[in-house]
Amino acid sequence: MPSETNDQDDFSQLPGLAAPARRALAQAGLRRLEQLRQARAADLLRLHGMGPKAITALRAALAARGWSFADEAE
Repeated sequence: MPSETNDQDDFSQLPGLAAPARRALAQAGLRRLEQLRQARAADLLRLHGMGPKAITALRAALAARGWSFADEAE
């Protein structure tokens, strides 16, 4: 069965994003990088398993696509 997510948007493909952070995102219902455009970094930091290093990795992945967290949008 084909995956519904693009490899570029799969959190498991992001360097620097540890397993606890990936599990935290999955538990929150976040499966694709694009979904983080609607999320606030401060809210993600409240998730168990998510820390500053994970937020930095996610921020860099978003920026590479010209995106940002909802609370950091221009």
